[in-house]
Amino acid sequence: MNYPLVQEPLQQTTFSQSFNLNYRAICNNLLSLTQSRSLPKGLALHAHIIKSGIQIIPLVSHHLINFYSKLQRPIDSTLVFHETHSKSSTTWSSVISSLSQNEQPILALQFFRQMLHNGVTPDDHIFPCATKACGILCDYRIGQSIHCFAFKIGFDSDVFVGSSLVDMYAKCGNIEIARKVFDQMPERNVVSWSGMIYGYAQMAEDEEALRLFKLALVEGLDVNDFTFSSVIRVCANSTLLELGKQIHGLCLKTSYDSSSFIGSALISLYSKCGLVEGAYRVFNEVPVRNLGMWNAMLIACAQHGHTEKVFGLFKEMESIGMKPNFITFLCVLYACSHAGLVPEGKFYFDLMKKHGVEPGDQHYASLVDCLGRAGKLQEAVQVIEKMPMQPTESVWGALLTGCRIHKNTELAAYVADRVFELGPVSSGVHVLLSNAYAAAGRYQEAAKARKMLRDKGVKKETGLSWVEEGNKVHTFAAGDRSHSKSKEIYEKLDELGDYMEQAGYVADTNYVLQQVAGQEKSETIRYHSERLAIAFALITFPLERPIRVMKNLRVCGDCHNAIKIISKCTKRVIIVRDNNRFHRFEDGKCSCGDYW
Repeated sequence: MNYPLVQEPLQQTTFSQSFNLNYRAICNNLLSLTQSRSLPKGLALHAHIIKSGIQIIPLVSHHLINFYSKLQRPIDSTLVFHETHSKSSTTWSSVISSLSQNEQPILALQFFRQMLHNGVTPDDHIFPCATKACGILCDYRIGQSIHCFAFKIGFDSDVFVGSSLVDMYAKCGNIEIARKVFDQMPERNVVSWSGMIYGYAQMAEDEEALRLFKLALVEGLDVNDFTFSSVIRVCANSTLLELGKQIHGLCLKTSYDSSSFIGSALISLYSKCGLVEGAYRVFNEVPVRNLGMWNAMLIACAQHGHTEKVFGLFKEMESIGMKPNFITFLCVLYACSHAGLVPEGKFYFDLMKKHGVEPGDQHYASLVDCLGRAGKLQEAVQVIEKMPMQPTESVWGALLTGCRIHKNTELAAYVADRVFELGPVSSGVHVLLSNAYAAAGRYQEAAKARKMLRDKGVKKETGLSWVEEGNKVHTFAAGDRSHSKSKEIYEKLDELGDYMEQAGYVADTNYVLQQVAGQEKSETIRYHSERLAIAFALITFPLERPIRVMKNLRVCGDCHNAIKIISKCTKRVIIVRDNNRFHRFEDGKCSCGDYW
């Protein structure tokens, strides 16, 4: 008679053990599927969880939310969250993290606010997710509110919260506040150091970014791929090739060279320093490439005039299922524009919507640039008139460039009127307008455009060229005689002038955009900054070393012709990067095909 009384507890124990084993096995399976990014198997397991009724367990919900987050399905994460009966702080943390990690900052902050209304106190996992959302929005005011709340409940000294605040303020451009938080942190980790370095890099404070990186190494910090990528980008933007190579070596030594973040930064470094072959090598050596790497390689090829390679890479992306984004199409349109491929430019512009990418003002600017450079100015105007949004300064600026190239001053004046209707504009528009008038010989109108610039208190950017020799960057301006080797540089230019004249070179003074006497025009154009930099390299660099010159403004047409002849006379490879693209001069020819 006592048998049933003994049997029932045994059945309960067996069921409990079976349940525990089942749900733990499911959690382990979810973790495995999350790591392998297997969506079909994950969906099947989710269906099994619903049938089993174990979705009520917070830990299972947490793993499900994390699964959908890693597969970039944040809305599915929120559906799982809403179906969870008992929401712990971990559940809230998971869904807010999913939204902020997947570029849904507004939703992330809405869930954070809802969590507070529900009486759940944020912890050292939730605060960083909320501040990350503020960083994406570049809204430091909301971030400050969260900072104050963290201070109020005693989380301001937490290393994870403090690091996220440094990162948030840096991404919002408030570098002073970021540094203040950083300096006041009792303990710092790799995230806080990386956030601070990234902030300085973003604000173009390159020297401070590099100084902080050196300090981090001195303090024995185990830097990560984000730290390395930030510093490599500083080297790329400053064209510090030798330092960049040293940091690349450090990445190899610490086994970070296979990171796609570092890969994209290295591609940018080698491309911006004129070594596109190095960019190709990095791209081919990284085993798993993210979209950022593909985009970095696309723009590298486009800027170096490897247009067919751009189209090949785009097709390869499509074949492996890598979905292009708005940056991808900007890279391809840029390649079409600078190669004069109008039909191809129109094709890729129309292809955007098929890939779910809505053309923005930058894409329209690229299409207008493509048409304008090719002389199809009226068609470019029609594109602008049909834009679904108001044309921006960059769109009108692209059309102005076409007007300058094809000397259409009437259309340039019309474009200028439309630009000035937008309100305050950058100095570049005034310079473009002035250059368009000057190129057509209308010097009085050019002078008026420049006077408008002076009246607004804005100075035209000084044209500079620079080369790197060892650990030093040598910078030159037009007619510059301040360099220690100035005497040798000008002697070399005079020597080159004789060779060039024998080769049939005649200075094209139409590119002197000021009304001066003929002899003065020749002298002015003869000592442009890029020529001084090349002359310095010729007397300094070994014969087998290619000459790489960086320039902040567009290379003028006469200098372009002159450098072609210099490359043939000296039998040297000369690579010039201006503000548009790279020009590789070799044996009297340029990689741009004289179209830039």
